[in-house]
Amino acid sequence: MAQVKRVRRNVSGILLLDKPRGLTSNAALQKVRWLLNAEKAGHTGSLDPLATGVLPLCFGEATKFSQYLLDADKGYETLMQLGVATSTGDAEGEVLERREVTVGRADIEAVLPRFRGEISQIPPMYSALKRDGQPLYKLARAGEVVEREARSVTIARLDLLSVEQSQARLAVACSKGTYIRTLVEDIGQLLGCGAHVAELRRTQAGPFQLAQTVSLETLEQAHAEGGNEALDRFLLPSDSGLEHWPLLQFSEHSSYYWLHGQPVRAPEAPKFGMVRVQDHNGRFIGIGEVSEDGRIAPRRLIRSE
Repeated sequence: MAQVKRVRRNVSGILLLDKPRGLTSNAALQKVRWLLNAEKAGHTGSLDPLATGVLPLCFGEATKFSQYLLDADKGYETLMQLGVATSTGDAEGEVLERREVTVGRADIEAVLPRFRGEISQIPPMYSALKRDGQPLYKLARAGEVVEREARSVTIARLDLLSVEQSQARLAVACSKGTYIRTLVEDIGQLLGCGAHVAELRRTQAGPFQLAQTVSLETLEQAHAEGGNEALDRFLLPSDSGLEHWPLLQFSEHSSYYWLHGQPVRAPEAPKFGMVRVQDHNGRFIGIGEVSEDGRIAPRRLIRSE
């Protein structure tokens, strides 16, 4: 008997998941996509299976703007285990070295300023960066170590929240591409005792905060009680990750030409940069960029319903 193909729903928006520990970001995405029965889905940058917290999931038209969330600043809380270095820089790796921990709060506070502001990081081998088409973590699992170029990242906040025995909890606000495992390892090395990430929780992704997230359990319960449509109430607008951008509202005439790929003029437009655009009815219709001649050139358009 032929299997009936599941007809997926055309839903659009951003769902802020509090990713549980132990799931990959893609596994979490596919689980929520199944619960929503969504046709198109994507996430905005991976969290390690060990990590929990803010994972914006994009569905439908919102996937067109996921790159801008991927590029956004992030916030984390991490539990740093001092005295133990591991192969992966986190609790899932093999223990490489154990050292006695003789440092205290004052010692940790003294080294943190070295890691604030613009710093240089060497990406870890256990990362998704690719070399010759292969993710580094696959090479690492095969026992290979390849040279990685240092990259510049910005640590806007690095605060010591608590210290208990050989563990220290840190709050971090950083630019995209920052590896918290590398940050913790480098702090441990400077302290002379080594360290790894015992826990990691993302508290912020761009404009989104942990308090806005919903758990997988809540989504599963909503699905059990009301089916796919019951999850729609958790979806934010497709442009909710871009609310810090200038917003322009076009006339009906301008909206028509703009949605057909033509740059248009808007008297209230900024002199440069990216903008969000609404039509004359207040519906979000895409993003544009101010060109040198002052017109708004369409960059990503929302498919008309």
